[in-house]
Amino acid sequence: MDAFYASVAQLDDPSLRGKPIVVGGGGERGVVSAASYEARKFGVRSAMSGVLAKKKCPHLIFVKSDFKRYNEISKAVRNIFYEYTDLVEPLSLDEAYLDVTENKKGNPSATLLATEIRERIYEKVELRASAGISINKFVAKIASDINKPNGQKTIPPEEVISFLEGLDIAKFYGVGKVTAAKMYNLGIFNGVDLKHKSLDFLTEHFKKSGGYYYNIVRGIHHSEVKPDRIRKSIAAERTFMDNLTSEVFMLEKLNDIAEELERRLKKSKISGKTVTLKIKYSDFTTQTRSKTLPYFVTDKALLLETVKKLLYQDKMQNSVRLLGISVTNLNTNTKKKEKVIDVQLKLEF
Repeated sequence: MDAFYASVAQLDDPSLRGKPIVVGGGGERGVVSAASYEARKFGVRSAMSGVLAKKKCPHLIFVKSDFKRYNEISKAVRNIFYEYTDLVEPLSLDEAYLDVTENKKGNPSATLLATEIRERIYEKVELRASAGISINKFVAKIASDINKPNGQKTIPPEEVISFLEGLDIAKFYGVGKVTAAKMYNLGIFNGVDLKHKSLDFLTEHFKKSGGYYYNIVRGIHHSEVKPDRIRKSIAAERTFMDNLTSEVFMLEKLNDIAEELERRLKKSKISGKTVTLKIKYSDFTTQTRSKTLPYFVTDKALLLETVKKLLYQDKMQNSVRLLGISVTNLNTNTKKKEKVIDVQLKLEF
């Protein structure tokens, strides 16, 4: 979906149409969740601080998020997908993979199907969507961004290699800013440069990811579209109005975060073994610390006990603007049911 959260706001409030708006980002500590295309023309992007966004676009309009509404529209769009195929893998509320190799319409053209699906979405929910069509998820994902908004791009089998060879390495899905900078320093600027590097070279510099990079630039990506995608993590985090300057204040906030995480875990009937503490400092650097337990947990007290140890594992580098707790290594990843430890502990703080 194109600028989904912002587009929903403009759909529901006609007075916002054609104007630069962002969802979230209000207040001194707010962070932009989504920006309309009108706002993007001024350089406003998601994950940007609301203060910076306002500087870039002084007449920017901030609106509140409405996840109930987003879920409602997302379900309507997903139902359209199921009219064409049962092989639908949602990535988020506004994005999904569809395998249309064999589809319910009997249409051999994925390009024509994408056009039809996009038209059906607009008819049903009055919002625009873009699409990428190719031989695997990796290439289709990259293609989906090329003709945004309200467009699509097909990369047929015979053009995949030449397309990837000419692509800037920063546009490869899965290559973030840090990795892209590292590749630039190694003389890897596009797909051709990446293809010239041996598997040993890439493994040496990028560890396990080296094999992934070696394959994708050759158009090799065997990940199937999985309708029942297994959830890999559950998290909760908070950004604070005022920076936290001591572990004592941090523990108070972590108590509330752990309580919210416990609620989400129990609602999803999920537990996990690996607990991770996320700390974002006032200079926007982020640090994570993790501990894997010998048992699955959902209970707030056990989460806090683990997080407390992680908190005092190292000294604070600066004042803190955000804290988060996540649980991974979930029991959704094992067929064998293991005992979940869910007891109340008396902790000393």
